[in-house]
Amino acid sequence: MIITRFAPSPTGLLHLGNVRTALLNWLYARKHGGRFLLRFEDTDRDRSEQVFIDAIQQDLHWLGLNWDGDVLFQSGHAVKHRAALDSLAAQGLAYRCFCSESQLGLDRKLSAARGLPPRYVGRCRHLSVDEAEVRAASESFVWRLAVHADEGAVTVPDLLHGDVVFARRDLDDPVVVRSDGSFTFLLPNAVDDAVDGITHVLRGDDHLTNSAYQAWLVGELGYAAPVYLHHGLLLGMDGSKLSKRSGSHSVAELREEGLLPLALVQAMARLGHPNMPDSAHDAMQLVEYFNAAHVSTSSVRWSDHEMWRWHTRLLHELDRASLLPLIRPWLPEVDEARLLSFAALIERNIERAGDVVQFRRLLDVAAPLEEEALPVMREAGAAFYRQALAAWQELEDADWRSWTAAVRERTGCKGKALFMPLRVALSGALHGPEMSDVVSFLGSDEIEARLGSAIEQAES
Repeated sequence: MIITRFAPSPTGLLHLGNVRTALLNWLYARKHGGRFLLRFEDTDRDRSEQVFIDAIQQDLHWLGLNWDGDVLFQSGHAVKHRAALDSLAAQGLAYRCFCSESQLGLDRKLSAARGLPPRYVGRCRHLSVDEAEVRAASESFVWRLAVHADEGAVTVPDLLHGDVVFARRDLDDPVVVRSDGSFTFLLPNAVDDAVDGITHVLRGDDHLTNSAYQAWLVGELGYAAPVYLHHGLLLGMDGSKLSKRSGSHSVAELREEGLLPLALVQAMARLGHPNMPDSAHDAMQLVEYFNAAHVSTSSVRWSDHEMWRWHTRLLHELDRASLLPLIRPWLPEVDEARLLSFAALIERNIERAGDVVQFRRLLDVAAPLEEEALPVMREAGAAFYRQALAAWQELEDADWRSWTAAVRERTGCKGKALFMPLRVALSGALHGPEMSDVVSFLGSDEIEARLGSAIEQAES
C-alpha cells in the first residue's frame, strides 16, 4: 500500500508552500488508494506550540485534506532517533565535531579562496572514540554523519527525475545533532518515514541533497528509502522565492477573507500540472485526473488572481442554500426568506461574499450608495426622477420594459442616459442584476421609495 505524509513543524501557521506539499501528497495517496498521514515534527521544543498544532489541523480539515489514522508526533519517536544515532556512531558513521563557528567560518573562506565548495574539512572525523569522549565532558560539540568519501555514490530513487546519483566526494558531513542536543531535520525525518512505513515522499527539489543524505542514512540503518518525487519549487507572484513579501498567505488569512477552500485547492492542484482539465471542479475529480508523472520539475509561479478566479467560478456554482451562510455575516439583520430571494437576485453579480454590500440598497432604501452612483443621480437631476416616478405610478402592472418606454417618452432620454440613472436609483450601483429582475424583486412600494430618495439625493 502506498503511504504518503505531510510533516509540518508546528512553529507557525499553514502557508501556501505547506498547502502545496500537503495537497500533492494527499492527491498521490488518494489516487492510488493509499493512506495519507499527518505527522508533526515537534522536536524543536522552544518553537513548537499547541496553538499551531490545532491551527494546522483546522486548516487541513477546512481544505478537505483529511488524513488517515491518528495524528503522529515526531517526539513520540525520540528513543528511536537516539538509538539510530548510537548505531551510526558505533559503526563509525557518526562522530562528534568540536569545531567552533569561527573556525568553520574560516574554513569556508579558505575553501572559497581555493575555488572549492564550502564543505566541512573533516577535522574531527578521525578523533579516537576515547579522545572524543574526554573532550565531550568539557567542550561543546555537534554530531555529524560521516558521508563524505573519495569513492562511492548515493542513489536517490525519484519518479520524476529518475534515479539521481550523488558522488560521495560531492557530499558533506552534515550536522544531525546541534550543540544543545536537539536533532536537525535530517535524522528524525528519515527515521520517522521508515518507522511510519512511508513509501512515497513528494516535496520540492530544494530537498534533493537532503534526500541523498537521508537515503544514505536509512540505508546504513538497514531501512529502505522511500521513493521520492522532487517537484519544481513554488515561487511568489514576482518570481522570487515564496515569502510573505512575495505573496504567500496563511490559510487562516485566506479563510478570513472569505475564500472558498476548494478555490485554493483548485488553483494549487493545477500549478505545474498542465494536464488537469478545467472541468474538474471538486476534490475527487482532481484525484481522478491527477498524474504525478505530469507534475513539473520546473519552478512554478503562484497567482492570487487565478485563485480568486476559481473562487468566483465556484461561488457562482453554489446552490442558494450554500451561498446563504457566506453572505449572512454581511447582512445579519435580513430575515431568511428575504435573504434567499436576494441571493437569487445577485448570485451571479458577486465575486466575493462581501460584494453583497454593494447591493444593500436593494434591501434598504437608506443604505449608502456606491461611490460612483451619486454623481450619476445628480447629473440626471431631480426632474428626471419626478418624471420616472410619475410614469411608474400611472402604469398598471408595470414592468421594466414598459416603464422605461414611458420614461423615455416623458424625458426624451435614451440609452445610457435613460437606463443608468434608473439603475443607480433602484440598486445603488452602476452594475448588477438584470433590471427586470430588480423591478420584480422590489415591487411597487419599494420602487417608489427609491425614486423618492433619488429625488432628494439629486437635489442635495
